[in-house]
Amino acid sequence: MFHWIYERMLLSQIEVLPRHICFMISGADLAADPGKCVQVASWSSELNDLLARQGVTETGQKPPAIQGLTFHIARLSPEELERTLPAIKKISSVARLVLHYGTTEEVSGTGLDVVVAIGKSGREEITDCIRRLAENGIQPSAIDEKTLESCLIFRYDPDIVVKTGGDHLTDFLIWQSVYSELFFSDINWKYFRRVDFLRVLRDYQSRTRRFGK
Repeated sequence: MFHWIYERMLLSQIEVLPRHICFMISGADLAADPGKCVQVASWSSELNDLLARQGVTETGQKPPAIQGLTFHIARLSPEELERTLPAIKKISSVARLVLHYGTTEEVSGTGLDVVVAIGKSGREEITDCIRRLAENGIQPSAIDEKTLESCLIFRYDPDIVVKTGGDHLTDFLIWQSVYSELFFSDINWKYFRRVDFLRVLRDYQSRTRRFGK
């Protein structure tokens, strides 16, 4: 009962939403509860629907909305990958899933854009960008930020990066997240609840984004 009341209070305080949220999860945390990604995707879609209904009835203005989620899993052993993939793929039942693992990319489902990237490295992504630019004969003087960004695998900038548990951040989205807000939760992924998700959103809207200025 208390959690329900607290959730309602948090919901009433949220007026600004991040467009894109990136969760960084350790392989051990994901293996402990691979279905949590589906829950978070469902929470996001439900929140978008709720705010859309409230926005139309109360203000008539376009309501805020979460446009995308990314779940980055630092690494998984082949055995862990085989065991967790079925649960991860269930995200496609509530959202549009783009799943990256190894050299494989799979797209399924419709709705909110959700990316799951397993074992991807930001340093490797940038190295691959530079290699492709060289292979394509792009002159150094012609290379700018837009040129490099056009070669990235993940072409979006998360508004907030959330790290659960006690592990450090990885180098995933090292280019894209340079101006992202960071949120560190001491709650392990397995125990991450809807109320904890709402706390992240409330914290985000209280921040003043400077984008490096």
